[in-house]
Amino acid sequence: MSEAHNEHESLIKTPKQLIAAVIAGFLVPIVIIVLLVNYVGNNALTGAGSSAMTEKAIAERIAPVAKVEVKDANAPRVYQTGEQLYKAVCAACHAAGTAGAPKVGSADWAPRIAQGYDEMLKIALAGKGAMPARGGTSPDDVTDYEIGRAIVYMANASGGKLQEPAEPAQPASGATAAAPASGAAPAADAGSAAAAAAAMASLKTAAPAAAGAGSNLEAGKKLYDTVCMACHASGVMNAPKFGDKAAWAPRIATGIDTLHNAALKGLNAMPPKGGAANASDDDVKAAVDYMVSAAK
Repeated sequence: MSEAHNEHESLIKTPKQLIAAVIAGFLVPIVIIVLLVNYVGNNALTGAGSSAMTEKAIAERIAPVAKVEVKDANAPRVYQTGEQLYKAVCAACHAAGTAGAPKVGSADWAPRIAQGYDEMLKIALAGKGAMPARGGTSPDDVTDYEIGRAIVYMANASGGKLQEPAEPAQPASGATAAAPASGAAPAADAGSAAAAAAAMASLKTAAPAAAGAGSNLEAGKKLYDTVCMACHASGVMNAPKFGDKAAWAPRIATGIDTLHNAALKGLNAMPPKGGAANASDDDVKAAVDYMVSAAK
């Protein structure tokens, strides 16, 4: 009986032990709460008051994906420097020497510098090896002068001492055809007026078809420049190279509908729509038409 009685005895036997147990019962939860508060308070804030809620961060999140930039056709053109074009286009290969491209700052440029500026510009414009013509840029966006500047920048950064090419003359702004002096032109007779009216009528009927064809190729060119050129500019993965008549001839022979279907559904290494899943079927067909027109 004494052993059973001892097993059920309380661990607290004195008033001091009771006081210590009561104090511990209060202090331990308080310490745990303080530690939890410190842990939560040290984490980065993601709600109100954090850097994610600043005006700049909010403006970046709600900014539109695309922007329309209107340029004045009569304004003088601002040319990119060699360094700017290098960073925007050329660095993709020349910074690390990708696909055999001469690495900027290395001795790979020595034999090329020895050829002279004119020969290097000729190669850059025509393309060579894995490098597409003009480095994959469009003449509408990048001029020969800007490409020459990029060549000089890369060559001089690799030990060359080439001079900057001369900047092309800017077209005269606001230049318009001179208006005839008052009373100088003779009045048109009735027959001339009738002929002019007939010519204008024929132009109006022909204009919609011409505009449609032009806008179609323009949409195709836009999609080619942003998507298709990644493979078709240099013939990557057996893609028919842009403008290569021999490569395109057997494909053109299958018919335009066959080419359209292949582009929409994918063929061999080419994914459906060339990987541009958000592009419309009409734009994909227009890109095919644009490449076919360049190979005829």
